[in-house]
Amino acid sequence: MGFVVGLVTGLIVGLAIIVLFVRNENSRSKLRNELATTVAAFARMTVEDSKKILPAEFYPSWVVFSQRQKLTWLNQHLTKIWPYVNEAASDLIKTSVEPVLEQYRPIVLSSLKFSRFTLGTVAPQFTGVSIIEDEADSVTMELEMQWDANSSIILDIKTYLGVSLPVQVKDIGFTGVFRLIFKPLVNEFPCFGAVSYSLRKKKQMDFTLKVIGGDISTIPGLSDAIESTIRDAIEDSITWPVRKIVPILPGDYSDLELKPVGILEVKLVQARDLTNKDIIGKSDPYAVLYVRPLPSKTKKSKTINNELNPIWNEHYEFIIEDATTQHLVVRIYDDEGVQASEFIGCAQVLLRDLEPGKVKDVWLNLVKDLEIQRDTKYRGQVHLELLYCPIGMENGFTNPFTSDVSMTSLEKVIKSGANGTDAIENEEAAINKKKEVIIRGVLSVTVISAEDLPVADLMGKADPYVVLTLKKSEAKNKTRVVNDSLNPVWNQTFDFVVEDGLHDMLILEVYDHDTFGKDYMGRCILTLTRVILEGEYKDTFQLEGAKSGKLNLHLKWMPQPIFRDS
Repeated sequence: MGFVVGLVTGLIVGLAIIVLFVRNENSRSKLRNELATTVAAFARMTVEDSKKILPAEFYPSWVVFSQRQKLTWLNQHLTKIWPYVNEAASDLIKTSVEPVLEQYRPIVLSSLKFSRFTLGTVAPQFTGVSIIEDEADSVTMELEMQWDANSSIILDIKTYLGVSLPVQVKDIGFTGVFRLIFKPLVNEFPCFGAVSYSLRKKKQMDFTLKVIGGDISTIPGLSDAIESTIRDAIEDSITWPVRKIVPILPGDYSDLELKPVGILEVKLVQARDLTNKDIIGKSDPYAVLYVRPLPSKTKKSKTINNELNPIWNEHYEFIIEDATTQHLVVRIYDDEGVQASEFIGCAQVLLRDLEPGKVKDVWLNLVKDLEIQRDTKYRGQVHLELLYCPIGMENGFTNPFTSDVSMTSLEKVIKSGANGTDAIENEEAAINKKKEVIIRGVLSVTVISAEDLPVADLMGKADPYVVLTLKKSEAKNKTRVVNDSLNPVWNQTFDFVVEDGLHDMLILEVYDHDTFGKDYMGRCILTLTRVILEGEYKDTFQLEGAKSGKLNLHLKWMPQPIFRDS
């Protein structure tokens, strides 16, 4: 009996021990999982998250530092040394900016110089800093800066009539990004050879002009002309990609200087659905294009009168100094004759989004402001063809806009000197030659079919046909009519002799055939750049001006290049 009791008791105790052990292991496993989850949550925490959990006194000071607070020490030191910076920098800035002011001096003035220039007693405040890791042998620092200056700047202005005016530049307010580049990095103290500085971005720049002892408005247009000159001088002297280089260690730093890195070829094709700015009739749009907003580097298209869907088909060329940060800006205006032009909208293309050596065809929505895009109003679209060609590009790509591509072998020999070298001796001459490029050839267009055309007849069908037109030569062809079809198939080929392929365009218009006329259904507008570069391609194009519809086309180019002297 005692044996049985002992056995039962042992079994019960053993089972109890096993149950307790299992429960303990499960509890420990659960705690480990919860701990791992908590650690993972802490790992994902930001400084802002930690501030919500603990008051500032419970963690080290380096945790509470935000980007703005990290610069407190810099602003404090800058405030202390600012009187010395003012004295040293004022003469330096005056000396470097004065020649640029003279370069952009308005025609009505005979002289534009500084009679007084000091930066004032209020130091700029840096509100943020970021480090850009782009190259292995340099460090790039960008500082967000805000400056409400009390500078004392007086311009000595003289007109051709002998009138001398002292103009004060006051109430300067500036917000922007200041860039410092420490390059190259070396193994000698202070570990970099030179410092380059530049104004990376102007977010806001305001100032007022006042004639000392008079009113500047008494001379019409003078205030606007001087303000434009000051802004152009700042843009051309210190705004990125322009940079000033300060050598720290002896050496050659010519590679840090501003120099072209590529060419941007831009074809302004057309715009559509532009906002009408005229009460009577339609707007008279023209376009302004630039990479750097300087008068000498800005391009302006011709004005298309009374048209909200203008076709320009104009080609421009821009020199690029920094493909990673620069961008192309297009601004559309309504020409008001003798009055100031009315702004319609603008758009931009970042150069870093372009694939070198490849044509990019883009439609861009026009906006009111490129910086603050709160306005969602539809202002129309602009159509561009873009081609970025880096200098020294060696991948077999040939830029069709260069002069050599348009010359036959015989013409290259004729144009060369006795020693076989090209007679063009300088870059300026080469650029002038580019304007004379003529690419001649035969364009073969196969109109394959159309899809999902809009209904044009009462019976829910249409009798479509396509009219093909070369814009410059006005040569025309048309397909046969396909009755009662919204998805017609033509498979018809047409050949056009093209005299100037780079500056011509193909317009395909779809009509519905009626017994007593025709109804317009939509169109496609194609430049010839792509077919010249690729030789042959097949693609589908959306009909413009139609609710629906596509055209399936096959294009082929057979070149006959020539070179003509103007």
